Amino acid sequence: MPVAAQDRETSAELEELIPDSAVDAPEEWAEQGTDGEQPLDPGAMAEIEADTPIAELPDMQVAWPEDVEFAPIEDLEPESDIEFASLLEDRRRIDLADAETRELSDTLVLGFPQSEPPFSERDDFVSRFEALSTIEELENGEENAAQLAARARADEELLDNLLRVYGYYDGRIIRTIGARDAGDDAAQQRPLVRFDIIPGDRYRFGAIDLGNLSSAPDAESLRAAFGIVTGDYLQSDTIVQERFDLDRALGETGYPFAEIDEPELLIDHEREEGDLTMPVRPNGKYVFGDVVSSDPEFLSGRHLASIARFDPGDVYKRSLDMDLRRAVTATGLVSTVSVTPREVTPPQGDEPGVVDMDVTLQRAKLRTIAGAIGYGSEEGIRIQASWEHRNLFPPEGALKVRGILGTQEQLAGVTFRRNNFGGRDKVLTIDAYASTVDTDAFDANTVALSGTYERLSTLLFQKPFSWALGAEILATDERNRVMGGIPRPRQTYFVASVFGRATIDTSDSLLDPSRGFRLTGFVAPEVSRTEGSEYFYLRNQVDASYYQSVGERTVLAGRLRFASIQGAPTFAIAPSRRLYAGGGGSVRGYGYQTIGPENDLGEPTGGRSLVEASVEARIGTGLMGGAVSIVPFFDLGAVSIASTPDFRFVKYGAGIGVRYATGFGPIRLDVGVPLNPDPDDASVAVYVSLGQAF
Repeated sequence: MPVAAQDRETSAELEELIPDSAVDAPEEWAEQGTDGEQPLDPGAMAEIEADTPIAELPDMQVAWPEDVEFAPIEDLEPESDIEFASLLEDRRRIDLADAETRELSDTLVLGFPQSEPPFSERDDFVSRFEALSTIEELENGEENAAQLAARARADEELLDNLLRVYGYYDGRIIRTIGARDAGDDAAQQRPLVRFDIIPGDRYRFGAIDLGNLSSAPDAESLRAAFGIVTGDYLQSDTIVQERFDLDRALGETGYPFAEIDEPELLIDHEREEGDLTMPVRPNGKYVFGDVVSSDPEFLSGRHLASIARFDPGDVYKRSLDMDLRRAVTATGLVSTVSVTPREVTPPQGDEPGVVDMDVTLQRAKLRTIAGAIGYGSEEGIRIQASWEHRNLFPPEGALKVRGILGTQEQLAGVTFRRNNFGGRDKVLTIDAYASTVDTDAFDANTVALSGTYERLSTLLFQKPFSWALGAEILATDERNRVMGGIPRPRQTYFVASVFGRATIDTSDSLLDPSRGFRLTGFVAPEVSRTEGSEYFYLRNQVDASYYQSVGERTVLAGRLRFASIQGAPTFAIAPSRRLYAGGGGSVRGYGYQTIGPENDLGEPTGGRSLVEASVEARIGTGLMGGAVSIVPFFDLGAVSIASTPDFRFVKYGAGIGVRYATGFGPIRLDVGVPLNPDPDDASVAVYVSLGQAF
């Protein structure tokens, strides 16, 4: 059915413009033209060029409909209660011209135009940016505009990421690259990059979902270990740290199988908050069971349990798990070791489960041949060799055969040593040896047997208190050293001794302490038989040292030593057991054992009392990454014939040393000079060793 384009009864004006014939037959009407004109010939249209302008537009008039009326426009009265200025009150004031600036280099400046709210993390923010900036990597003179433009884009992205780290998710970075005036010459103009940092408002933590943590028996204390609550300022570093703290708390309170998924943070810009989701699965609480060895004939589970720092029934702690692995490694008997908790009894209600500790180990090579060749101006040539089997008598029973061949000393000895005997770091040692020693002080031929049971302080576990108990018997044929071709009569001594030693140690390192103190006491009642007579006497010694850091690179260290032999005259005491001073661990600048009473021939005869003191400053230089230190030192020492010091002959030494820090302790090189030498003393002495002098 046809649809009419217009009403047949429309107005005459519109009928005149578009007649009904145009509606009935639009194609025929279009071919009739306008006002009796002939229709346009399509062929003629082809002759009109596209670039030819139309000279005159056709005259077209359209009559305005008379029956259309519009309502009159009324004037509006102003509303006096509208205050347009109030719309700007909440807008943050940003003025780059008034920004606080931080100049990081000749080519890099940071601006902080936002005053409210203050950028509370600004100092830490700048430090981290400075450490990561690609512009900061450029050395002076290397930068140009092209390089700076490329690196500025990377640094802008870095700044934006850092803002998000601190919880500023609406921050803006405005980057400007200009030039810094470096002189009158335009060629000296240097490029400059400036970043204006507008952090905006800092977001806070919203909802916090920790999964199944509430199912743990210790849920309240574990939740407290995760130190983030709703309303805290948002910082991604904090999430990482608190996740670590929660994981540690789980591992230290009995949850060996706990799992923590990666945290997810959902940012809501409308609320200016971040909702944190970090699923936690405690997976049950447990206590320690037995220690099970994978090679019981080599290191039994019973022995491994004796060196563990836990007993069956103790709440599982991950640190004790790791400590057992380190202890097994420290035996030196294994090449690889792993310790794995294994469930043997699951948790039942409020009762924890039980886990056995499976120790899987691989045997290491147990035989060692070692040797050393050295020369010293005081000792001459020294060749040392040894053979050792570290587990000949399982568990941890070692046998060592050693020998020394040197200018001043020859020795052959056999040592049996059982580590971790009766407990962790407790060592039983039995040593038998025969030796000949010819020093500036004495000439001794000795056969000895000694036994020691001690609790050691080790690099793995430095103990605040350690001790040793032991006994010794020996026969020694001695005399003062022959000098000038004049022989001295030899004297034989049979000596039996028991001894004890105890150490209190609050220092922070065995080899390189920087704070704390050490106090060691030694006492040894002895009986000596010589020339048909018996003598009882008491050997004792006290050592004290103190360490104090001064600034970031300097450590002040001091040492005192007092020793005495009471109850017997000097001639009744074997020369090798008397007291001497001098050397790298005593008074530097003097030879080993050269300080003390002398006979008429200038030979050191040793004494019955000794006092030593040392002070030094260990000053870091920053060289080689801070590994090198300079150490000026001053030492003094006195040895007296009497059992109480008389300080009649005090020797002083001073010098300077160098320390080179390594992963296992400092290497020491000291050069000492005697300040009041005897005629036979050298003018300078050099000492090289591992570790500090004290």
